[in-house]
Amino acid sequence: MSREKELLRKEMMPHMLCPGCGHGIVMGAMLRVLSRRFETLDDVVLVAGIGCSSRIVGYIDACTLHTTHGRALTFATGIKLARPDLTVIVVTGDGDGLSIGGNHFLHAARRNVGLTCVLFNNETYGMTGGQLAPTTVLNAYTSTSPDGNTEPAFDAANLAIAAGATFVARGQAFRTDALEDLFDQALDNDGFSFLDVMTDCTEYFVRKNSLGHGSDALFSQGSVDEEIQCDLAAGPTLRAADGWPTRDILPTGVLHRASRPSLSARLELAGQAAR
Repeated sequence: MSREKELLRKEMMPHMLCPGCGHGIVMGAMLRVLSRRFETLDDVVLVAGIGCSSRIVGYIDACTLHTTHGRALTFATGIKLARPDLTVIVVTGDGDGLSIGGNHFLHAARRNVGLTCVLFNNETYGMTGGQLAPTTVLNAYTSTSPDGNTEPAFDAANLAIAAGATFVARGQAFRTDALEDLFDQALDNDGFSFLDVMTDCTEYFVRKNSLGHGSDALFSQGSVDEEIQCDLAAGPTLRAADGWPTRDILPTGVLHRASRPSLSARLELAGQAAR
């Protein structure tokens, strides 16, 4: 049995992810990094809110907490302040983390809470019916935008940088080798680390917009990655019909790195000064 499989909760299998969903690919990348960094996951806490991506914490045999919708970062902040020695990882989706949880996201970055937030960005509410999300691209069809989305999408990485995160990166389910490296670097950062991961929803976003199958969505990610110079980048693009805009070229890799004390470090200094 591989080391990664040993970190899974066997009783939770088979998983509930849809065929072709990139979430499983991203979870695999996370497991490979965790298996290399830790002998056991006894000192690793995974916190999630509500959504398809949030179910992933139940599959990994670490200390896990499944919280209410949009509140994962607040629970994780409390855990990190109470036990700064723990490695705290938040798994969230674009709806969970940027819509109902948007305010918590901004302030976790502002405070520079020493945790890693991994946002599974599938451009829709995948678990609750395929509704419009803060990251849905213009003109995309969803269950709540049957005539096409008229709202501009959030760039979650830019939002994290503006809010004060000290490590910000973007990866793709399409490139697991690069994703593992980014996840490693995020865990090395002492402050708030944010990793925006592109992983398409095959059942709602891809099918609703006539974009083919799961593999077509992965090819689409490659076609808009400015760093990819291979034949795969010439594969299907995200275009459903005339007038549908192809995805903008999105920068991937490490987008921002800064150095400033984490919230835990500042509180420790304040406590020492008070004594």
